[in-house]
Amino acid sequence: MKKNRLLLIAIPVMVILIGLVIYQYGYLRIHQELASLREEKEGKSKTLEKYLAIIAEKPDLDKKFQNLKERRKAENAKLIEAETFSLASAGLQEMVKGIITSRGGVISSERMGKEEELAPAALGPAKEAGKTQKPERSPKPKKEKSEEKSRFKYVSVSFDFTAPDTGALRDIIFFVETRVPYLLIKELDCRVRNFREPRELMVKLDVTALYGGK
Repeated sequence: MKKNRLLLIAIPVMVILIGLVIYQYGYLRIHQELASLREEKEGKSKTLEKYLAIIAEKPDLDKKFQNLKERRKAENAKLIEAETFSLASAGLQEMVKGIITSRGGVISSERMGKEEELAPAALGPAKEAGKTQKPERSPKPKKEKSEEKSRFKYVSVSFDFTAPDTGALRDIIFFVETRVPYLLIKELDCRVRNFREPRELMVKLDVTALYGGK
């Protein structure tokens, strides 16, 4: 009888304990895993939405990138392109020489100018405005200024030549100042070669351009 009573008491207790174990290590663990999977799914869904939004913006980004490339190409076309400053000077010299001779000019001498760095103030109004401000003590801005100076340089050439008449000289000036890359007449000095026959002109011409470096 006592054994039967103990069994009657022990069996429900064991069932309860087994139920607690199943609840603790079964139901609760499964519930936690499901919650973790749900959070992971939500996180992946948000990540996927971000990727889809980025992919949707790709056509606009490609268009903007293409526009920037075209603008960069147009800006570079204004500069003298060459691997070195010496080659840039030689290219400018041949360019101006071709303009002069194509209009009947006879060149007596030609010279390349010295290498001259472009001042930061010449790069734009923002640089000019910043010129009045107090210089920063941090060494980083100084390094950036030196990089700007070393990149953009003036390329210049000088010619002494004889122009057949004023019309030829006018055409030479026009072709120099209207072509691309941009050329600028820095100095122009002309005089009549023979006052008795005021036709031919003796001309001294200095032309400069901008070299962007490599």
